Amino acid sequence: MQKEKAKERIILGIDPGTVVLGYGIVKEVNKKISLITLGVIKMGHLDDHALKLQRIFKKTSALIEQYQPDCVALEAPFYGKNIQVMLKLGRAQGVAMAAALQSDIPIFEYSPRKIKQSVTGSGNASKEQVAAMLQNLLGFKETPEFLDATDGLAVAVCHSFQQNDTQTGKSYSGWEAFVKDNQKRVK
Repeated sequence: MQKEKAKERIILGIDPGTVVLGYGIVKEVNKKISLITLGVIKMGHLDDHALKLQRIFKKTSALIEQYQPDCVALEAPFYGKNIQVMLKLGRAQGVAMAAALQSDIPIFEYSPRKIKQSVTGSGNASKEQVAAMLQNLLGFKETPEFLDATDGLAVAVCHSFQQNDTQTGKSYSGWEAFVKDNQKRVK
């Protein structure tokens, strides 16, 4: 009997920012994830917003070229009171998306709450709690220089968990089929 080939994929997770962009890359083999790398792209030294966007595009393209991810997962900009900040974050996300699209890589987006929820079990978890959970889950000791790096990594891990849930989850043709299969859950 021939052994089934291991399902393997590489996920690039990105937490967009215009001062610091965090990223994390994980490898998934048969639903088990391991850390490849994580880090940040710094742009605080750049005054011009267009130069920041160019740096995001070039650095994201370089990560894609180096690690050959199968997909890119991004944190979606959350609703904020400051429209200018939202606009800049949206542009940063769009430029990172463009780098992925240029290489024909599928893109997935997750809300900050969804990412925290899938990694820690709480949608209100702090950045420090997310980082601690990722260190435990992926077995790395070094504390990243910026929590933006673990935020990027959290996006990749969130995507891995979502894909695993949908692949192992069962789909039903309707309520009757669901109820028939879940008698103990129905009162």
